[in-house]
Amino acid sequence: MQALSIVIIAYLLGSIPFGYLIVRGKEGADVRTTGSGGTGATNVSRRAGKGAGVLTLVLDALKGAAAVLIAQTFSGNGWVVTAAAIAVIVGHIFPLWLGFRGGKGVATGAGTFLMLMPVALLCAGVIFVAIVLFTRYVSLGSMIAAATIPLFVWLQTVFVAPLTDLRPLLTAAMAGALLIIFAHRGNIERLARGTESQI
Repeated sequence: MQALSIVIIAYLLGSIPFGYLIVRGKEGADVRTTGSGGTGATNVSRRAGKGAGVLTLVLDALKGAAAVLIAQTFSGNGWVVTAAAIAVIVGHIFPLWLGFRGGKGVATGAGTFLMLMPVALLCAGVIFVAIVLFTRYVSLGSMIAAATIPLFVWLQTVFVAPLTDLRPLLTAAMAGALLIIFAHRGNIERLARGTESQI
């Protein structure tokens, strides 16, 4: 029962639509009618400015970190922590309060892996920055960086911090990457058509 409660709390944390609330409060508008239609930092920046985007980024990352911290504190079981990490990303992408239409899960996913595997996150972050600087597509950088997280998790456990059981972390990394890429399906279509927005 405790494990289920932790997962539900993680999902509800993920469902807090910070980007939507910030744009609604500042502009009186629904950020989902702008750009990619997401509630994340990039789309918030397009609608309400860079300051609002940075605030959204930080708050979305914090809710990912908070979900993992709660799971680690009240359970400590690797699989419960994994379930909480996945649940908070699911909550961000499919928020209860917005008809299950939210953001892309990138910042929230980054928050979870800041707590779980910071070295792997840092490596993926370098990939993200390089791709965005080279192509100017945030969406492309986000998807490729997310896809590399499982690899960097494995490399970190081999060369930096060996674990007796890699399965929970690798499961979280793979599920998170798949969720983030799925949430970018509209971006993938626009990239293919050459109509995706650049920064």
